[in-house]
Formats: sequence, C-alpha cells, structure tokens
Amino acid sequence: MSATDPVLRDPALLGEAAPAKAANPREPEPPSWLGKEEPLPAYVAGTGATHGRRALRIFLRNPNALAGLIILAIVVIAAGIAPLLYPGDPLAMVAKPFLWPGQDAAYPLGTDSMGRDVLAGILHGTRISLTVGIAATLLGLVAGISVGAVAGYYGGRVDDLLVRIIEIFQTLPNFVLVVVLVAITQPTAATISIAIAIVTWPNVARLVRAEFRSIREKDYVMAARSLGYGDARIIFREILPNGLPPIIVTSSVMVAGAILMESALSFMGLGDPNVVSWGSMIGAGRELIRTAWYLTALPGLAIVFTVLALNMIGDGLNDALNPRFLQDR
Repeated sequence: MSATDPVLRDPALLGEAAPAKAANPREPEPPSWLGKEEPLPAYVAGTGATHGRRALRIFLRNPNALAGLIILAIVVIAAGIAPLLYPGDPLAMVAKPFLWPGQDAAYPLGTDSMGRDVLAGILHGTRISLTVGIAATLLGLVAGISVGAVAGYYGGRVDDLLVRIIEIFQTLPNFVLVVVLVAITQPTAATISIAIAIVTWPNVARLVRAEFRSIREKDYVMAARSLGYGDARIIFREILPNGLPPIIVTSSVMVAGAILMESALSFMGLGDPNVVSWGSMIGAGRELIRTAWYLTALPGLAIVFTVLALNMIGDGLNDALNPRFLQDR
C-alpha cells in the first residue's frame, strides 16, 4: 500500500492535527419557509414606500386620472364653500320664477318654478351627494372586508356559510332592494346611506375573499403563523395590506354608484324632503323640460361630471396599483 494512499494520509490515523476551519465560515442558508424562494409582492412592508412612490408617479402621469382628480377637487371645493356663499336655506324662494341663466347677475344659473336659486341648490346638493356616496361606501367596505376576510382566511364551513349569505344578497335586484328599504323607513341621508351599503357590500366581500384565498398560503403568511402570531394580526397586518390595491380601486367606483343611486331615489321622490339634492332638482324640473330645460340639464351635468371624475380616478388607480404594471414600469 502506497504512502500516498488517501487512507494513510488521513490526519486522524496519522495523529496529525486537523486543519483549522476557515476564519469566516459561510452563513447557512435561511429556511425556505421564511420567504426566500418566492419574492414578496411589490407592496409589502419592505418595499411599500418605493413602490408607493412609483405608483404615485404612474398615477400623476395619467392624463385621464389627473383630469378626474381636478374635476373631483372642484366638486369638493364647491361642497365646502356652499355654506359660505349661500348660508341660508337653498329651498327658500328668493326671486321671481323662471329666471334663465345669465339673466340676473345675482342668480348666475337662474331660478326654478318656485323662485329658488339654482346655483345654491347645486352647491348644497353637492354636499348631500358626496356625503351619501362616501358614507355608503365606507359602510359597505367595513361590512364587505369583515365578511370577506373571515371567509377567505378560515375557509371550510365558515366560508361556505358566508358565501351562501353573500349569494342571497346578490340574487336580489340592488335598486329594488334600496327602494324597499328606504320606503319602509324614514328617508334621510343616514337611512339612504345604510340602504345603499346593504346592497353594495356583497361585491366587496367577494373581492376580499378572493384576495385572502390567494394570499393566505404565501410564504410570509406561513412565517407569521410559525412565529405564533394570532389570526387577527395576520389578517390585518399581513394579508389585508397586501390586498388593498383592488379594494381601493373598487371604492372609487362604489362612491360613483352610490351617488347615482341617491340621485335616482331623490328623482323618484324617495329622498330626504328637507334637503336639496341633484336628483330632487332633476325630478322637480322634469315636467318643465320643454320650456325650462336648464332646470334638469344643470344638475344632470353635475352628476355626469362627478361620476365621470370618479371613474377616471378609478381607472388611474387601477393602472398605478396593479402589480403587473408596477413590474413592467
């Protein structure tokens, strides 16, 4: 047997000292359950600020989104200055009836059949429409996110039960249900907002449920479970922030839909009789559309521009918050 044989050169057999280990041994690879193998979404906490700025740049470079934002800003400013410009009751009779727009400088948009200022009604109606739209959207989001999060996170029988409840609400015609709910209660801004929220939350719940079902098996969620985090923390701190982009886009469309529903109810005479709204102004002027078309055209244009602005903002948010678009840009 040769002296150069590997067996004879074994330090343990020859009594030699084992070679010293390297001064800086290589760090062990972290386990795969910590999220090493799968990249995190673009909007998780570690990169949220960077991608947030990138999404903002994409949104501000979208001309349609900017136009919608400017129009919505004008609408919000009009709602804010309404009590300052017209502190009195917008339903009060202040001048002779049927003053056309531009006929009297004191009433730039004219007066209606009862001598009420049209501009004052439009400005005060802006407050009612935005209040109902935002309130109904917030209520619908709270209910939809709560139900969708529980159904998507836990699954199983809880998911089956909640999905059946969602399907029951979705089988009912939305506007008919709103009319019934408002008709059997006192028509106020609060009851109208609640009625609209009741018919809009199922769509949010389905969206949130789908997001939770796709995110709950991600590596960072599994890591949070292994660290002993509770269900509430995982739902609100780990999963929900990563599912917000589609919810934000949907909320802008929900505000527009709520404004349209409130206008339709007021047009039918089911709105709050103590306040003026765009729908009630259109309903009051529909019988005079041949002789005084401005009474329906002006509040109708206010509805069109507001809803158009919200939809344009929603499209811009969809382009800015979509992870696929963020990766491409």
